Amino acid sequence: MSSVLPTNYLTPTGREEAWRFTPIKRIAGLHDPAVSVIDRISIELFGSARAGFNISTIKASDIPAKSTTTDAIVQRLRSEVTEVLHLKIDNEAVINEPILLKRSVGSSGEFSRTVITAGAHSKASVIVENTGDGIIGEEIEIRVEAGANLTFITLQEWGPKAVHMGRHHAIIGRDANFKSITVTIGGSLVRLLPTVEYSDQGSSAELWGVYFATDGQHLEHRVFVDHGIPRAKSRVNYKGVLAGDGARTVWIGDVFIRQNAEGTDTYELNKNLLLSDGARADSVPNLEIETGEIVGAGHASTTGRFDDEQLFYLMSRGIPMNEARRLVIRGFFTEIIDKIGDEVIQERLMSKIDSQLETLGA
Repeated sequence: MSSVLPTNYLTPTGREEAWRFTPIKRIAGLHDPAVSVIDRISIELFGSARAGFNISTIKASDIPAKSTTTDAIVQRLRSEVTEVLHLKIDNEAVINEPILLKRSVGSSGEFSRTVITAGAHSKASVIVENTGDGIIGEEIEIRVEAGANLTFITLQEWGPKAVHMGRHHAIIGRDANFKSITVTIGGSLVRLLPTVEYSDQGSSAELWGVYFATDGQHLEHRVFVDHGIPRAKSRVNYKGVLAGDGARTVWIGDVFIRQNAEGTDTYELNKNLLLSDGARADSVPNLEIETGEIVGAGHASTTGRFDDEQLFYLMSRGIPMNEARRLVIRGFFTEIIDKIGDEVIQERLMSKIDSQLETLGA
């Protein structure tokens, strides 16, 4: 179904802090209640069902969000979505092969909401593949219950016209481990909010990401880790490469250590590699600490040009310049891409990056 609501003062204008980097005119009205958007479940299981998990469609009112958000698009889709896709991994299930979900999106604007529940003491990996040239506003809420171990991988391999505005929020239970890997190498405009909160002690989160922006692309990742529980751990590491005129990336890394979060251990890192003069990377790490009783907290951000010394080293051993550049970029991304753990997907992603570099002559 679709709905149209009167525009109100909550509609972002681009002047708000949360939206100041985002080109509002390019987000296809997903933020504006006056623009009609279709409500549709756009994710489905790829392959046959297996033991250890099940997928169902549930009325939105029967599975309300457990998290709060100030994001205008997420608030809007929560009010308009009528059905939710629920992936439930059984308690104590150990699923060795990744659960692969694929998204199909039409040319009209769509809203979609998904909930993933990793049952207590389960272990699994979930991969979400996004392809095509659709327009999508989506929320995925990930509930990692006590003692569970979940790897969540999202692949943004969109076509050149796609618009993707998404929030991927994890709630991590006692002694649970959550690992997120976000890969964004396609789309006209992609703005993702990988966010984490802890519901009990002893939990940990790893947020890894890579992005590759070319001519005219805007790729934005706004990470938020909310440490509100004692003795929790987080690691954030995102890497980006930009090539081509008008290539634009934004990385915001917010880590908040609340007053009662004693024993927190956190570190975040963002690195950007510029291959051309017309590219721009904004990187803003933020660390807010309300207690001194922590294990450690730090952050770092670097943005720089191609390393000519690495290039010279490879060329001095007979490797042609273009091939040497590709090898350096592969090495830059490998640390994170290899964490996907699927050689076919890893090579597909790197081949797409190689192809784009060749097209650009980079």
